[in-house]
Amino acid sequence: MLKYILAILLPPLAVFMSGSMGKTLLNVVLTIIGWIPGAIHALLVVHNNNRAAI
Repeated sequence: MLKYILAILLPPLAVFMSGSMGKTLLNVVLTIIGWIPGAIHALLVVHNNNRAAI
């Protein structure tokens, strides 16, 4: 649940905590372009990571 909140507030940090360095760099670029694309990408990465862990 904390990662989902971080995905909205601080997208690159949430991706860093649950993904690879490549995904984190992509998220930083998306967040610089606009907060919404970065947040959407972070939510997708966090969701896919949590689903794979189950």
